[in-house]
Amino acid sequence: MTQEANENATPETVPTEGQEQRGQLDQRFAQLEAELAESKDRLLRALADTENLRRRSERERDDARRYASQNFAKDLLDVADNLRRALASVEGGGIEDERVKALVDGVAATERALLASFERHGIRRIEPKPGERFDHNLHQAMFEVENSGQPAGSVVQVLQNGYQMHDRLLRPALVGVAKADGADAPGHIDTRA
Repeated sequence: MTQEANENATPETVPTEGQEQRGQLDQRFAQLEAELAESKDRLLRALADTENLRRRSERERDDARRYASQNFAKDLLDVADNLRRALASVEGGGIEDERVKALVDGVAATERALLASFERHGIRRIEPKPGERFDHNLHQAMFEVENSGQPAGSVVQVLQNGYQMHDRLLRPALVGVAKADGADAPGHIDTRA
């Protein structure tokens, strides 16, 4: 303060040297508290980011382990289909030759072993039944069938079974679905994809 201001000031308004230092210390203390709060906030955010990264990495590691054989499994689906086709071609037929019967039994045993191996690794066959409601998450409509006697949007024919690995679809089941009377009727499945 200037000397003139000091002369006009009352004793209560004249800052003393101790009060000035106290004011500076209070300002510095407030500044340090703000910096501490900011640092604490940054630390908490960094800890949260680290925890999120840890959880995401753990989830990705689990998914990688769980679905590591997904491409290999997809390749084996054709083998399972061919075994099923081979067995379907001789089902219901009276096979007289013992060697052919043994061959069919061997193919059936191979299919059972393959499907059991699939089950152990979380792979299951999707086998829609005629009359079952079409599910776009599991089925792929290949065509519509008119006058099928089934409710519109239900499976009428199965062309190929699908497969699912844990909760992921490896291949949808290829199906024909019942067509509604009119193209705009409820339950109409558009197969022009």
